[in-house]
Amino acid sequence: MTKRVVITGMALISPLGSTLDSAYERLQTLENCIEYDENLKQYNGLHTRLCARVKDFVQPEDFTRKVTRTMGEIAIMAVASAKQALKDAGLLDNQIITNGQTGVSYGSCNGSMDAIMGFYSMCVDHEIKKLNSGSYVQMMSHTAAVNISLYFKTHGRLIPTSSACTSGSMGIGYAYEAIKSGLQTVMIAGGSDEYSPSNIGVFDTLFATSVKNNTPQLTPSPFDKDRDGLVIGEGAATLILEEYEHAKARGAKIYAEIIGFATNTDGTHITNPNSEMMAEVMKQSLESANLVPSQIGYINAHGTGTINGDIAESQATHKIFGAETPISSLKSYTGHTLGACGAIEAIMSILMMNNEWFCPTLNLKNIDPNCAKLDYIMNEPRAIKTEYIMTNNFAFGGINTSLILKRV
Repeated sequence: MTKRVVITGMALISPLGSTLDSAYERLQTLENCIEYDENLKQYNGLHTRLCARVKDFVQPEDFTRKVTRTMGEIAIMAVASAKQALKDAGLLDNQIITNGQTGVSYGSCNGSMDAIMGFYSMCVDHEIKKLNSGSYVQMMSHTAAVNISLYFKTHGRLIPTSSACTSGSMGIGYAYEAIKSGLQTVMIAGGSDEYSPSNIGVFDTLFATSVKNNTPQLTPSPFDKDRDGLVIGEGAATLILEEYEHAKARGAKIYAEIIGFATNTDGTHITNPNSEMMAEVMKQSLESANLVPSQIGYINAHGTGTINGDIAESQATHKIFGAETPISSLKSYTGHTLGACGAIEAIMSILMMNNEWFCPTLNLKNIDPNCAKLDYIMNEPRAIKTEYIMTNNFAFGGINTSLILKRV
């Protein structure tokens, strides 16, 4: 018997804010979080000078040096947001966290760069002075998931989802499947990624970053004909997924129910998006939720602001939904938060759904004629009362994800 899966706790650390209220209030100002970073000038050959940083995160008092010795910034933000999300769910001190009924499904693009640089220094300088017993755990790709499990002493399944820009959405999706199939009762799910010039360099070498360095407020501009690329952000977000009957029995508040999830791979190119498989993952997600396209009231787009990505995504969306379903991109506010984006965007989409208020895509003034005809939310927010929303993410390696959330 399949189980129903609901979301009973949420927390985030993002450029928009580090509480649900502050992030949602900042979103409502319709201003982005992009800034010019003077420090990026030191990197010869780097074209962009733009980023989106977390501003108001305060590390928990109990995060002593002993606690954080295995944590870089990725893990610190992940564990801190997980702690707040468990508190929000009313499960922080519940025995279910440690009795094997709770698992972790969490991802990031990679480990923390400072720790990676320690190993690089060993190879170049032939000294290990920058290494310590926690260095590897800080740099490994599953650092967020492992540190969450270690901090909360979970004994259930641990699912690391290091799948680039779908790390957060994959974390949620696999957590959903673990509960739906009866393998776990509670899952700590989400994604995290820290600011690093090297992350910016990844996309800059592909000529995929925005170089509107003098006008950070005007970029990124997903789906706009004058867009010139993405802006890298940072952050973390955690959702507490719980089996519905368990949540109901303890009187938990419920933010939303997850009713659909699908993931697939293109199998064609490592970086170029495949519109056909993007469309297929949306179709599969709808089928898993037993819904038809017309029942979805809003789509949160991956919407990075890259030339090829926006075109492929819009065409895939049109293939499934036509031009009838409202769509917008949260990355026009936060930049691309990499492994955290799927989780941050799921949380913000839930808040918008529950408040019947949906943000426009910032800087979308003239739709690229190469992008498919869609109902782009532009210029001003839109009041939408809907029971179902979809949020999509796509990653290097041809990894595609689609989640469907139901209003409760």
